Amino acid sequence: MPAEGVGSDPRRRTTPARWRVLGHPDGMLIYQVRCIVEDHGWTEAAAEDRHKIVLGRSGAYRRRLNGRVGLSDATSVLLTRPGDEMAVAHPFGCGDSYTCLEIDSAVLRERPDAERWLGRDGWAGTSDATLDLAHRLLVAEFRRGLDGFEMAERLHRFLARLLHHSALNADDPGAEVERAVRRRPATLAAHRRLADQAREVLADSGFTIGLDEVARQVGSSPHHLSRVFQRMTGSSLTAYRNRLRVRAVLDTLAEADGRPLGALASEYGFADQAHLTRVVREQVGHPPARLRRLLTPSVEDPAGAA
Repeated sequence: MPAEGVGSDPRRRTTPARWRVLGHPDGMLIYQVRCIVEDHGWTEAAAEDRHKIVLGRSGAYRRRLNGRVGLSDATSVLLTRPGDEMAVAHPFGCGDSYTCLEIDSAVLRERPDAERWLGRDGWAGTSDATLDLAHRLLVAEFRRGLDGFEMAERLHRFLARLLHHSALNADDPGAEVERAVRRRPATLAAHRRLADQAREVLADSGFTIGLDEVARQVGSSPHHLSRVFQRMTGSSLTAYRNRLRVRAVLDTLAEADGRPLGALASEYGFADQAHLTRVVREQVGHPPARLRRLLTPSVEDPAGAA
C-alpha cells in the first residue's frame, strides 16, 4: 500500500473499527479506535509507514511486532517506526480500544529526546498510572475542544513525558531473569509463556476470578505462578490486576453513563465502593468522583465516532 501522509484517513490502513479523530495539528494526528472483532486469527503482517504511538485503553489482543509475539492490553504502550512489521490477532473475543498518535519524521527530528526512537526498532512496554491518567486527560481535553495551537502544544508536552518514560523503561523487565537462566533457554521460554498466559486469563475472564482459578487455567500452582510472574514482569499479580481494574474504571467513568460507584465496584471485583475509591486514589491520586468530572467531556464531539 502506498505511504500516506499524517492527517489522511487512518481507517484505510486497519482492520474494522469505530473511529474518533481528535485532532491533527502540525504534522501530528491523534485518534481513538475501538476494534470490531470479525476474525480471531492473525492479520497479515504489514509494514508501518510512519512513527506511531499506540496507548491501550481497554481489552486485549496479541501482536507480532518485528517477529516477536506479545500481549497488548490496557497497560500497554507501543512505539513503532516506518518499516516495522506488525500483525495482530484477537483470540479473546472482547476486542480492544486504544489511542493512537501518528507523528511526521520531520517533527521528531527536531526533538533531541526522540533520537532513540528514530534509531531503534519498535518498542513495546507499559505505562504507569500517572502516564495513563495523563493520556486519558489529554483525550478528554481534545474531546472538549481545543484550537490547533493548543492541540500542538499539549501533544508536544505529552510526547516529552512519554519519551522520557520509554527511555527509563527501555530494558526488558525479564532481562535480569534472562541473564540468570542464560544456560537454560527452555526455562526462560516457559516462564515467559506462563506470565503471558496469566495476563491473557486476567484479560479474558474479567476481574472476579480468583488466584486459584487463574493458576488452574495456566496449569500452575498459585505460589509458582506468583513467583514467576513477579520475576518476569517486575509486578505482582495483585498489582497488575489492580492496574487493569483501575483502567477499566477510568474507561467507564469517561463514558459518562451515570452508573453509581457501588455498581462499578461490584462489576470490577472490588470489595465495595470504599475499596474501589481507595485503590483508585492510591494509583492515580484522585478519587473516582473527581476523575469522573475530569475525564468526561463537557460537550460531546459533534462528529462522534465514525
